Amino acid sequence: MVVDLLLIALAITLDPLPIMAFVLVVASVRGARKGLAFILGWVTCFVAVITLVLLLTGGQPPEPRSPPSTFNLVAKLLVGVSLVAYGIHRRRRPGHDRRRPPGHERPRGGPVTSEPRPPAPAPAPGHAPDPDPAAPPPPERSTPLTSRMDRGSAGAAAGLAVLLQPWGLVAAGATTVVSADTSHATTWPVLLAFCLLASSTLLAAELYVVLRPAQARSRLLRLRTWMQNHAERAIVAGSIVIGLWLTGRSIYGLA
Repeated sequence: MVVDLLLIALAITLDPLPIMAFVLVVASVRGARKGLAFILGWVTCFVAVITLVLLLTGGQPPEPRSPPSTFNLVAKLLVGVSLVAYGIHRRRRPGHDRRRPPGHERPRGGPVTSEPRPPAPAPAPGHAPDPDPAAPPPPERSTPLTSRMDRGSAGAAAGLAVLLQPWGLVAAGATTVVSADTSHATTWPVLLAFCLLASSTLLAAELYVVLRPAQARSRLLRLRTWMQNHAERAIVAGSIVIGLWLTGRSIYGLA
């Protein structure tokens, strides 16, 4: 149970979508306060799911080969297969991973050019250089999305955390917590470690905003821009790896 929970928590904390949303939350007006509300909503989901599972099991794992144990293994197998299918679906989706090498462009209606763009000519003395049309535009100070975040409340940030939970991974964690034995003293630290590890990236970003508010906003927004270019790969890899792990563990338990 310990290894399964820690792997699932690692996949949750590295999920790029909640991190990118959290960056917008903490970069908004009163971002530290809203970020704290986001984290509280985030952790509350884990506590609620764990509490519900322990109430259903009575804090005791089902007997091996019993109907409840078999049902839980089948449920874990279905979750694992679903995660693998989700990762493959995102991998095959049109538009996945279309990044091109620097200097190679795709003209409209034509193939990718095989030669890099020639360097721009030097500007004449006394004249400012012309802007490069291929250069990315400078970041805007405010966008409609950041404006909505500025107007949002702490309660809205907490609700956003609930909506952005990777519920497939949370379901995988729930099927794993079924095996928890609360009569053992080590069970509670493991469950606490799961909640902390699954929230570690958000906690680190929140602490950065509190300690370095002047630097945190711009650096976190740059991090979000970088993550936008790598989010698909991370989601696909995380879903397939965790899905295969759960599938293999479930099949082994059912065999």
